[in-house]
Amino acid sequence: MVRAYTVIDTGAGTSTAVCESIRALDGVAEAHVVGGEFDIVAELEGDHTHDLQRTLTAGIRTIEDVGTTRTYVCLE
Repeated sequence: MVRAYTVIDTGAGTSTAVCESIRALDGVAEAHVVGGEFDIVAELEGDHTHDLQRTLTAGIRTIEDVGTTRTYVCLE
């Protein structure tokens, strides 16, 4: 199992709706609205790193009002 954390910037006032959409995606273990530089933190999981990439590029980044993302792959 491969895991990663992704932080996501969203459009003003859209964090809750975007977070709900992210939670519904396959490959997303958890997602939470947070305070700070980014608006959402999501935990991704898959069998291979390509699964994480697919969740991010074909899933999260296609959601309306998703802006900048940063992804951190767990090494242990």
